Amino acid sequence: MTSARSARSAGPGLRRLGVAGTALGALLLGLATTTPTASAAPVTHEAETATVSQGLVESNHTGFTGNGFVNYDNTTGSYVQWNVNAAQAGPATLTLRYANGTTTDRPMDIAVNGAVAASGKAFAGTGAWTNWATTTVTTTLKAGANTVRATATTANGGPNVDHLTVDNATTPPTTGSTPAAINGQLKVCGTKLCNQYNKPIQLRGMSSHGTQWYSQCLTGGSLDALAKDWKADVLRVSTYVQEEGYETDPRKYTDLAHSLIEQATARGMYVIVDWHMLDPGDPHYNLARAKTFFTEIAQRHGAKTNLLYEIANEPNGVAWSRIKSYAEQLIPVVRAKDAETPILVGTRAWSSLGVSDGANESEVVSSPVNATNIMYTFHFYAYSHRDEYLNTLSRAADKLPVFVTEFGTQNYAGEGDNDFAMSQRFLDLMAAKKISWVNWNFSDDERSGAVFKTGTCNAGGTWTGTSSLKPAGVWIRDRIRTADDFPTS
Repeated sequence: MTSARSARSAGPGLRRLGVAGTALGALLLGLATTTPTASAAPVTHEAETATVSQGLVESNHTGFTGNGFVNYDNTTGSYVQWNVNAAQAGPATLTLRYANGTTTDRPMDIAVNGAVAASGKAFAGTGAWTNWATTTVTTTLKAGANTVRATATTANGGPNVDHLTVDNATTPPTTGSTPAAINGQLKVCGTKLCNQYNKPIQLRGMSSHGTQWYSQCLTGGSLDALAKDWKADVLRVSTYVQEEGYETDPRKYTDLAHSLIEQATARGMYVIVDWHMLDPGDPHYNLARAKTFFTEIAQRHGAKTNLLYEIANEPNGVAWSRIKSYAEQLIPVVRAKDAETPILVGTRAWSSLGVSDGANESEVVSSPVNATNIMYTFHFYAYSHRDEYLNTLSRAADKLPVFVTEFGTQNYAGEGDNDFAMSQRFLDLMAAKKISWVNWNFSDDERSGAVFKTGTCNAGGTWTGTSSLKPAGVWIRDRIRTADDFPTS
């Protein structure tokens, strides 16, 4: 039900509205098995001090940092390699500053310790050789010495590279104090989400925007802020299937999901692995892709106790029976690799339990998915979705296990004015019935539903406090920060 999501460059006029209310890649290179320790602030490594193969150090274009930049030879295989020291093993954000005065993309492979972390990473034209831009890759570093290599993959060579900034700072959580540490392996008990002590709990947190557009908003600093300043319990990682997402490069976006799972895990948060299908609305269209994606995710992360799998974001234009059929084919594939993680099933009409198509929860109640340890998703946008949606959620939660994996305080497109009063009515209901929720969205998209002011992510923050937040961000941060009630006995 999240309205239309579109590329930032598409502009408001090209958004598709698909929601209730209307009928780069990163390769995980090693697992951090110990609690991370505090590390230094981000460190910048100039390109001209690195190892250069088939390239020259020059200073004939203004705007660079340090003493110059590297001009790649126009040949495949030219590269710059940095030696990077990490205080501890764990997730890291790599930011490359570059210029490309041509109109042709100059892609590069970014490798960490010899393994490709981002294949064919785009380095698009910047308009002039004096116009510098940045691009980011999330990865995992080992403790001590690491190598980072940026290698041109076409005969045009790479862009001019100014420097590499490495951010692997994370403040260690107190042992046993994080949401995931306290609650452990989750499971569905009756109509509730329960913790390892079989006690009903409510998780509250944020959803990323599409990782194909806004991965630069998911850095070590921003995730630290989400976990420790916002005190969020859960991060929803939204892997779009279409709209320039997974189907364009399955390896890239699966690896990015792997990395974000690890980074959220290191910070003690739960992670919703969101298969963000939206258009086309029939989940069967992506069934084969979903089987491939979730098989790998479950195989790698199934032993973790801080996951939930959301297998279909917003089915639309199809009957409940079609969605149920999809779930009953996909769930056994996931269970073959992971028998314990709760699975979240999308509902009809943009996960509105059918309300946006004139139906209601009764179709799910009378014909539930033939599987255990599952929940059903509900999405709402408070400015557009009023008492009918609120009452449906209330009734449904008494009969079905429900998880609100997406909501906003604006209209169904995630934009326009905020209705905080109606939003609070939903939050009060969800608190009373222990319905977990995730807000859309943790980015600096131009719409009012994105929590950060436009430009925050490209500027690298500020992530903590409220100075970089839009009104919706200030409001939702305040609600997430209130004390959790996680019963243990």
